[in-house]
Amino acid sequence: MKGIIVAAGYGTRFLPVTKTIPKEMIPLVNVPSIQFIVDEFVASGITDIVIISSRRKGVLEDYFDREVELESVFEREGKTRQLAAIEPPRANVSFVRQRSMMGTGHALLQVRPWIGKEPCVVAYPDDLHMGSKPLAAQLVSAWKETGCSVMASFTEPGDVSRYGVLSIASDGRHVSGIVEKPLPGTEPSHEVSIGRYLYTPEFFDLLEEGWRLHLEAAEKADRAPGEYFHIYALNKLMEGGKVVYCPAEGTRLDTGEPAGYLDAVLRYADTQSELRAVIDRFVKDRTSGK
Repeated sequence: MKGIIVAAGYGTRFLPVTKTIPKEMIPLVNVPSIQFIVDEFVASGITDIVIISSRRKGVLEDYFDREVELESVFEREGKTRQLAAIEPPRANVSFVRQRSMMGTGHALLQVRPWIGKEPCVVAYPDDLHMGSKPLAAQLVSAWKETGCSVMASFTEPGDVSRYGVLSIASDGRHVSGIVEKPLPGTEPSHEVSIGRYLYTPEFFDLLEEGWRLHLEAAEKADRAPGEYFHIYALNKLMEGGKVVYCPAEGTRLDTGEPAGYLDAVLRYADTQSELRAVIDRFVKDRTSGK
């Protein structure tokens, strides 16, 4: 099983900081967002990881490389805690660049030769996960049980009009479709798709098929191809009854926009005793009118 992290986007919702810093490197306190995904993969037994990046994101490659100078300093000074903090992940991390911003489907096609003929877990760093069982491991368990591609989801009992909402088949396990941002009252369920997928090898065959059709349509219309997304291949799998959903156990952190990112920082900080004390002081000051 291999892991893919899609990290090629511009991150425009976080401007101006993303003018020079990849959104995936914006930290939850002191841990970059992308590190949470890599840690999740490794904890799930996935140690072959490819990150799809783009121009201006060389810092991602630097981050997952060794920092020899700092290592030497910390070793000489006996700073074992700091040395452990900068240790590269116990995984084979590779990088592939998407040279043109042509959508997530096009991005995933860049890593097809790397994947080969085995399933893979695809992660979008806008969605982070905290819980006793890593989210990728939950998807792997669902795949082992069903042999199908797997979509991670969470149940939203309230308004789901901001999300991609799953249509659940009559067996209660398979996904028959996905409706983007349904009008209130028209939603097919309250099961919402999040940015973690396990794809069987057939997905990439269909992704390539859709890409050819995408190019043919653009040529016929005498226009540039534009962005290509993975929904064509996913729809084909769903039509064939080859996709199940996996309700995520644990806490989802949505870092895709500033408000969600701030919420994620607070939730992560609340798990760290020394940081929780800072939150408690802030809440006390706010409630006392200071």
